[in-house]
Parts: sequence; C-alpha cells; structure tokens
Amino acid sequence: MTKDSPRKIKKQEAYQHIKTNILRGVYGPGYRIVIDRVAKELNLSTIPVREAIQQLEADGLIENIPYSGAVVKRLDEVNYQEVSYVMLILEAAATALAARSLTKKDLDGLEKTNNAMKTALEELDFERVGELNVKFHAVIHNKCGNSYLIEKLEQVWERLAQVRRANIAFAPQRARASTEEHERIIALLREKAPAAVIEDYVRQHTLNTLKAIQTLNKGTGNFINCSI
Repeated sequence: MTKDSPRKIKKQEAYQHIKTNILRGVYGPGYRIVIDRVAKELNLSTIPVREAIQQLEADGLIENIPYSGAVVKRLDEVNYQEVSYVMLILEAAATALAARSLTKKDLDGLEKTNNAMKTALEELDFERVGELNVKFHAVIHNKCGNSYLIEKLEQVWERLAQVRRANIAFAPQRARASTEEHERIIALLREKAPAAVIEDYVRQHTLNTLKAIQTLNKGTGNFINCSI
C-alpha cells in the first residue's frame, strides 16, 4: 500500500480542521478564513492550508469573494431549494438500493439508533438528536452499494448540516414525527417492500423535513444566516 506524501497528509489535516469548524458552526456563514491564522494554529505552512481551501471551495462549503478572500458560503432560499431537490432524489434512491443489502443486525441497529433519538428528544439534547439522525441515514447510505451515490449524499448532507442544526431546537415536533417515520422505514425494510414503495416513502420523509425547515424560515431572512 502506497503511503500518502507528507504534503498530502498536511493538506488533509488542514482540510479536516476547517471543514469540522464549518460544520460545527465555529466558522459561521460569511466567516473569513485567514490562511496565516489557520496555518499558525496547526503549525503548518500556508501551502497545505491554501490547497485545503481550494478543495473546500470545490465541495461548495467555501467561496472566494473579491477583496474578502475565502469565506464560509452562505445559503439563500433558492440554493436551499436546489440542494433539497437533489437530496430528495438521492436519499430515496440510496434507501431503495440498500434494502437488498441491509441485514437483520443492521435493521436492529437502526431501531436502536432511532430509540436513542427519542430519548435525546425527551432530554432536549437537540445536538445529540441531529447526530443520531445523521447516523441513522448514514448506515442506510453505506449499504446502497454505489460509492458515487454515497459520496454525493455526504456532500448534500454537509451542505444542509448547519441549517438542520440551527432549526431542530425550534421544531422539536418535526423531530418527533421524524422518529415515527424512521420506524415506518425500518418496517418497510424488514418487510422487504417493493423498491418503489420504499423510495416513495423515503422521498416523502425527506420532503417533510425540508418543508418544515423552509416553513420555519420563510420570510425571516434566516436562510442567509445559515451556511450551506
């Protein structure tokens, strides 16, 4: 197995550092990424940091603005709708494909994760709810057998991560409904329901969440305060 070069390792370190801070909200929308500052924090030269920023720009998490430099990308309502439409299609397709590969152990694990979501909701631990929701769907995605589809789904989830995190505490009723819909998804998978039935239900599940977020933010201008 070929080892990664030191330069590639340093770039990946910078990439993960910046990306994690974006997804956790440490670097909020419009936050200016100062290359020298990041390099100093990580004890790196500016070259791997610059390369990491270029990769994050390709991922859609950062944009270069004249006279400002690299900043965390903002989300407006149009962008939200576009990304959401892609998510509807990919999420449903991945779940239908995964139905052929998910084992009883996988399904039992999904049930356990969903029950943990319910507990986190009762404890008002909304950050934990979000983490478990990501875990629930990631298990399914990773069983779909299509690496390109998995990669694209990860990108879409990342783009919507802060929007979901910013809104879940204000829409706990949607989170509760989501756990009920997860139960139905598990049941369909256990029953080995037709792919079209699974796809239709998951598409509606995803649409329900996206609509809840959009309704909560419509007319408030909050979309431009969330990063993709």
